[in-house]
Amino acid sequence: MMQLDRFRRLFETPLGAFDAVASIIVVLCVAAIFIAIICNFAEANTHAVRKERRSVVETGTMTLFFIIYYLVARFQIGALHPQSVPLHITLVSLSIAVLILGTFVNIRGRTSLGHNWANQIRMYDDQSIVHSGPYAFVRHPLYASLIWMFFAGSVMYVNWLLFLLTACVFVPFMTWRARQEEGMLEETFPEYGAYRKATGMFFPKLLRSHP
Repeated sequence: MMQLDRFRRLFETPLGAFDAVASIIVVLCVAAIFIAIICNFAEANTHAVRKERRSVVETGTMTLFFIIYYLVARFQIGALHPQSVPLHITLVSLSIAVLILGTFVNIRGRTSLGHNWANQIRMYDDQSIVHSGPYAFVRHPLYASLIWMFFAGSVMYVNWLLFLLTACVFVPFMTWRARQEEGMLEETFPEYGAYRKATGMFFPKLLRSHP
């Protein structure tokens, strides 16, 4: 009840209302991605597996990172607290734009990937290489979008520790997981190498070559 009263008081000033709306958008973006993940798990159990490689980087450990990230943000560990209102509005607005983009790319990437999604590194009997949707621009839009969103969160909350956690923990682990997946894909699909050269891992290539 106290939290609800505190939230209502935010709407008493224009800046408070702005921050409250931004917080609602953040919650909706996070909820949308978790719902999409649940749908992925429901779909993944319906396909025959050809081969699988276990990885420590999976939904559980990524969720653990999210919890740590949330606690750091919640208790403002590493927050810098700039006093400029225009700067605050600018940073939050840009961050929200990236969060919305990241949510769209993540969910669109999941729908494009379809039955090919797996929590572990896995090849199904009916596995295929996806080139549509976000996969036309980046090879790992699910990981890429989360990286963008975590960096955006560090900017939104002006928190150097969140930035370091993302850059020094999340990005290296996502890179490791992505390379593990790519190794198995190249073993299974010789043509994957051409696709890998034509697209960026987490960010679109400025100069793209076509496979």
